[in-house]
Parts: sequence; structure tokens; C-alpha cells
Amino acid sequence: MTEGQQGTYVEDTFKRDTRYLTSRITEDGRDGWPVEQGRYRLVVSRACPWANRAIIVRRLLGLEDAISMGVAGPTHDADSWTFDLDPGHLDPVLKIPRLKDAYEKAVPGYPRGITVPAMVDIPTGAVATNDFAQITLDMSTQWTKYHRDGAPDLYPDALRDEIDEVNAVVYRDVNNGVYRAGFAGKQESYEQAYRTLFDRLDWLSDRLSGQRYLVGETITEADVRLFTTLVRFDPVYHGHFKCNRSKLSEMPVLWAYARDLFMTPGFGDTIDFVHIKQHYYEVHRDINPTGIVPAGPDLTNWLEPHGRETLGGRPFGDGTPPPPPVPSERVPADHTVPGFDPTAL
Repeated sequence: MTEGQQGTYVEDTFKRDTRYLTSRITEDGRDGWPVEQGRYRLVVSRACPWANRAIIVRRLLGLEDAISMGVAGPTHDADSWTFDLDPGHLDPVLKIPRLKDAYEKAVPGYPRGITVPAMVDIPTGAVATNDFAQITLDMSTQWTKYHRDGAPDLYPDALRDEIDEVNAVVYRDVNNGVYRAGFAGKQESYEQAYRTLFDRLDWLSDRLSGQRYLVGETITEADVRLFTTLVRFDPVYHGHFKCNRSKLSEMPVLWAYARDLFMTPGFGDTIDFVHIKQHYYEVHRDINPTGIVPAGPDLTNWLEPHGRETLGGRPFGDGTPPPPPVPSERVPADHTVPGFDPTAL
């Protein structure tokens, strides 16, 4: 199951199931999962916005050598994400065809959705945690001894309360808001979610009209969490989820903000538009019964100048940009914006 599909309906309103495996991987190992280089494999799908957060944070912090990454295909059956991109349809490290196998190792008969991202303990083959919100925070705060030189502080102590406040409303009204609109079971529920979503996008536009980033003068966890929804807005949420008051490209402030982040190393170089569209349009047959994937939209406008540098701010603070992605983790050129070269950023 995807994060988007893991939920129930209460009075025809989509309610996300947020009961995760909440054990944490920490420096002191207090939950039984100590930070160790090479011990854990981050399993993701490039289609999923929640997993995309972990991919970005791992890139920004330079954790590629400390935490390996397995990439599931963009589509799946009703039971599990699958490793159909790999030779023999097996993850080359975990040696399993289905992510469900790792959940079953952790909890036999695991009763909930098989979600990404998941941090899998390689020696046991068991999922250690799938708590997507905590995974990225712990990458910033628990894995510090494995951060690259020049890694940014994505969750600075002085800004944590404000970041948490912004994240809470963005999650409720935007990240999850698009799903509440898309999976609404009746007109009233849809229209309420629609209004809440665009009211919050207007609020974000006002906030970002005078500052380059959501909190403070540098990129933080808050920007990562908003970006992964914005980058999917025009290809998927505008049409597929009926979030169609405006396209992202018709909201000037948010559109420039999203392009600014897209052109920042560690953001746009993780985005696979082909996988994103294949997942939503092929898997959500209750919304799109034919499974036809739209040919559009035109993506070349992502490379237009954004002008956000005039607002000041320093993307990485006192740090530095990450190097280009390693060849084995690069998004195929025909899956991204035409003419976009992440190695040239």
C-alpha cells in the first residue's frame, strides 16, 4: 500500500492511518536500533512524496555511504511495493522481491499498509521503522557523525519550535490535504478539503513573498516537506486529485519558490516525473479506472529563472551544496525536465 492509500473513511472523509513502527534509530540505540554505518537500508519509491523527503535529506546530509538505498518500482499490487526495477526483481542487498517480506520479519502477519520510506535492518532483514516524519529528523540529529563535511543544519535548535509549527499545518492542510481532496467520498468532504488546501497555499504564498525559505535564512526540514508536494502538484494533484483552482505554475510566489528549490542540488536531482505519474495514475484505479497516464504537462518551465535570490538567504548556511548524485542513483535523463543536468548545478 502507498502512504496515500493507507487510511479509512469517517463520514466519507479520508483519514490517514498514522500507526507506524515508531522505534527510532538513535545514536544511543535506546530502542534497540543503534546508528551504525552500513547497517540499515533506506527503501523508497521515487514516486512517493513521503519517501522523496528521505531521499532529499539523505542527499543533503551526505549519508549515502552510511545508509544504502533500495528503490522500489513506481507501481505495486494491493499487497506490497515490489523491487521490479532490480535484476531478477530482487533487492540486491536484502534479497527480497517484496517490501512486505521485511515488514513480516519485523511483525509476523503485519496488519497495516506496506509503506515507504522504510528503514530496514540488513542483518535481520526486518523493518526497524517506517515513521516517515521521524526518519528525516533523526537523519539530521542522530546520524551527525556520518554527515558529510559542509552538511547543512536542516533542523537547527533555535528554530525547531517554529519548524515544528509550520510542518504541522503544512502536513495537515497541504501534504495530506491533497489526499483528503483526492480520496474524498462525497462532494461536501471534497469541497472542504479543497478550500482548506488553497487557503493554506495562499497563506504560504504570503509567508514566502518576503522571505526565501519557510523558516529562517536557510533551507530546513520545512522546505523539504513542502517541496515534495509542490513538485507533484501540476503533474498529479491538479487533475488526478481535483485540486484545480490553480496550477502551481499559476501561483507566482510558490511557483518561483519551487523552481528555486528544484535547481538547488539535492532537490530537483531526486525527482522522477515518470515514476510520479505512473504511480498515481496507474495504481489509483478507483480514481482513474482506465490507468491511462497523461502525456503532459510540459516540464520545461521548471528551468525558467526564479529570481528568488533577490530575497537573500543562503541555501546551505555556512555549509556547502552536496556533490552530484552518484551514477547509480541518478534519475534517468528522460524521466526529468528536458535539458536539466544535475551534474552542472
